[in-house]
Amino acid sequence: MRTDTSAPPDPLETLGLTPGQTTLYNTVLRLHRATRAELADATDRSPEALRRELTSLVRLGVVDEQGGEYLARHPAAALGHLVAERLDRLAAESRRIDTVLGSIRGFIHQYDAGLDYQTGQFAVDLVGGADELYDSVIGMAVQAPPLEMLSAVPDSRTVSDFAHRYADQWIAAQRTGLLSSRTIIPVHTLEIPGLRDKLDQFERAGAQVRTLDVVPSWFLVAGGNAAGMPAQWGGTLAENAYNFHLVRAAIVVAALRSLFEELWTRAAPLPWTHRGDGVVRVLRLAAQGVSDEMIARQLGLSVRTVRSRFADAMAELGAQSRFQAGVEAARRGWLV
Repeated sequence: MRTDTSAPPDPLETLGLTPGQTTLYNTVLRLHRATRAELADATDRSPEALRRELTSLVRLGVVDEQGGEYLARHPAAALGHLVAERLDRLAAESRRIDTVLGSIRGFIHQYDAGLDYQTGQFAVDLVGGADELYDSVIGMAVQAPPLEMLSAVPDSRTVSDFAHRYADQWIAAQRTGLLSSRTIIPVHTLEIPGLRDKLDQFERAGAQVRTLDVVPSWFLVAGGNAAGMPAQWGGTLAENAYNFHLVRAAIVVAALRSLFEELWTRAAPLPWTHRGDGVVRVLRLAAQGVSDEMIARQLGLSVRTVRSRFADAMAELGAQSRFQAGVEAARRGWLV
């Protein structure tokens, strides 16, 4: 029977110290406080030869330098510092690995796109009519729940049709776990009567809705295998009698998904789903030119709380100044 007679690894080398640094560190520990010349005598090396290793030990935080002398830090503090740094590096490496794993989906899309290109299999179906559109989405959701649905709607007519004719079935599908929806609509459509109630129900069911000043075109992404495109890019469903192309090609799905994610990062949450009325009241008074002290008196708050709410608003709105926060809050409809 073979036995492993090799010596266990030096714990300091495990933490990143070289054998020379380890030897020198142990010497500093034994002497506790020493000059470079004294350390050279103890290790039988020249002071100049020790200079670089001593500098590295100071940089690593296991040895202190004071007035030309080198002092050993308490081992618990010194090694704890090295362990913390190693854990930080391991965490960073883990995050890099997670990034690589997260990119696999993109590589798969590229692989599927290449396969589509080589085989020429770009399945395109013409779908006509609003009923067929909404029914086809529910049908796909039933086959593979929950269906991730990404949709961009550029016009008031389509948003109005959704609110008054089709919202209930999508809300039910979202609530029962058939759909997982994110939708982008133009901010001006929020004025459509009855829309707020439907969007509230939609979001309470788990959907997410954001707004843009202008949505470039109607399109949707249904899961990882299908995408809906209008007859002409930039068009709306209503102006084409709800005729659109349902494309089953990985390269198209991936392109529209990337476009949606870019628009989503630029879009704003619904104006009534922001942080809280306290922040809005502060912004409204500030927009009227009221000072922090006066706002505090009117709202029964401390000046510190008023300024804290300004900071909260700026962070949520992505603003660099109070003026920018006011402009962005007005654009999102917070100050109405």
